[in-house]
Amino acid sequence: MDSDTIWRHVDEQRLDVADLLDTLTDDQFATGSLCVGWSVRDVAVHLTQAHMPPSRVLGAMVRSGLRFNVMVHRLAVDDPTPARAAADKLRAMVGSRRHAMGTTEMEPLLDVLIHGQDIAVPVGISRSMPPDAAGAVAQRLWPMRFPFHPRRDHTDVRFIATDVDLEFGAGRPVEAPIRDIVMVFAGRPAAAGVLAGLDSSPR
Repeated sequence: MDSDTIWRHVDEQRLDVADLLDTLTDDQFATGSLCVGWSVRDVAVHLTQAHMPPSRVLGAMVRSGLRFNVMVHRLAVDDPTPARAAADKLRAMVGSRRHAMGTTEMEPLLDVLIHGQDIAVPVGISRSMPPDAAGAVAQRLWPMRFPFHPRRDHTDVRFIATDVDLEFGAGRPVEAPIRDIVMVFAGRPAAAGVLAGLDSSPR
């Protein structure tokens, strides 16, 4: 997927998630997300932090003992952004091609697709993923070793997407929409419908 297409999807998904956030109640914002220990509000705020200055990220990393997962959670929880302001912050990011230091331009797309599900699924909202964008994210996730390691976690499964021409791994065949495969690769099998029996842990 070329750069312009990646960022077009990022912009569209940020706007779509912002529209979703506008519909949520206070109770829904307080609901636990698919990320263990994170509320829906925390995930929404996390999505607005892709433009955070590197100095703030480094400071949070040091305070978190160089533990990545602890650091990103701390940043989200400590952020004073009200839940309902997250939507406006996401809209303000549209058109920018900035991404966090040490990442590729695929990471903003990966974040918004996965975290959109982290928000929607616990509050009972069905949220689609554009198949081509989800396919590109799955290809990015499959060889990862941190913070996800799907190749290690699913050594005996051949994932076959039913809506794009993609396969991953070797072993017993499992067919599913690419959205569900993305969520399994991201450690969220409970969000993945027919793949819910696969073992992994959300990050």
